[in-house]
Amino acid sequence: MARITIEDCLKRVPNRFLLVHMATKRVRQIREGSEYLVSSSKNEDIVVSLREIAAGKVFIKQEDNKTDSKHLDDDTSDPE
Repeated sequence: MARITIEDCLKRVPNRFLLVHMATKRVRQIREGSEYLVSSSKNEDIVVSLREIAAGKVFIKQEDNKTDSKHLDDDTSDPE
């Protein structure tokens, strides 16, 4: 099997920080019993997770960011 590189993964993920987050989360899932999404033999869990990301089998779920209705600049008191 070919060597996996960070550049292979960055074709699917916009930045390195997100890549690290995705890979560590996937490793946790694998260690908790999740099945491999790509065929792999005798590889470390981190290598498997990176292979899965590079293959496009793993993606990040975007959650709706709800903002608090009270903002810092909503102060109704008059400073005068």
